[in-house]
Amino acid sequence: MYAQKLVVASMRTKGIMMVLIGAVLWGISGTVAQYLFQYSGFSPEWLVVVRLLISGTILLFLASLKSEKKIWDIWKDKKDVSSLILFSIFGMLAVQYTFFAAIKHSNAATATVLQYLAPAMISCFIAIKAKRLPTIKELIAVILALLGTFLLVTKGSMSSLSISGIALFWGLTSAVALAYYTLQPLRLLARWGSAIVIGWGMLIGGLSFSLIHPPWKFVGQWSFNALLAVLFIIIFGTIIAFYCYLESLKYISASETSILASVEPLSAAFLSVVWLHISFGLEEWLGTVCIISTIIILSFVKNKEDSNVTSLSA
Repeated sequence: MYAQKLVVASMRTKGIMMVLIGAVLWGISGTVAQYLFQYSGFSPEWLVVVRLLISGTILLFLASLKSEKKIWDIWKDKKDVSSLILFSIFGMLAVQYTFFAAIKHSNAATATVLQYLAPAMISCFIAIKAKRLPTIKELIAVILALLGTFLLVTKGSMSSLSISGIALFWGLTSAVALAYYTLQPLRLLARWGSAIVIGWGMLIGGLSFSLIHPPWKFVGQWSFNALLAVLFIIIFGTIIAFYCYLESLKYISASETSILASVEPLSAAFLSVVWLHISFGLEEWLGTVCIISTIIILSFVKNKEDSNVTSLSA
């Protein structure tokens, strides 16, 4: 009995460590992307298309080795195909591009925190779809999300924005895209698994965006540091981060992963301040805490409509 408890505790610890590693890597990759935009002149368009194409290909290769389902079988059902294409373009591609665009026009910390408004948006959508009033916890979460956004983008001043209008637009659009990205593929994920759906989503999103911005249309200056940064975003910030997050779901609950994954905006904010020396004052930190609090609150909301909703970050 004691040995069994030790095994359970060990597996739980493994799950906690994996989700923390994945979330921190996501946070760091956003800051690394800011470095590429700010110091090497890279464009969000090029970085998005290359990240999606390479990461999608590698994830599908890994899925073909591990998954019992064949990666091509998803194309045999017309309903699955249409759902996958919608997810790839309006979910995967949209959340990637809007997030990097928000970083380009503001910074990684602000963009990541604004993107984490998605859980509050999802909660509101579920309540409306279920034709019910929000619960007290959901109302508190929404109020905290609005307060956090206000503090983040105005520094508490009613007269001006502390970030540009275009940065706010891309940040809020990123949150909407993440909400769609989280809710839309639930049936696909249940049927085919995360690795296959995410892999195809990335590859299709990258291929479709290549029609607008081909990967050979490069803007920026290459250096050894820039090369390391791109490799980090693709390998650590995408492939390893997704692997750790998905594997963690085997050992701990989805609500626990949602709470633990909230270290992503904290790591992005901390690294942006320490490494890139962005200005992040008391108001921004308070706004960040408010928005992260919504994730913790909503993770404990147990409704039949949203019990199976989990979030995979950008």
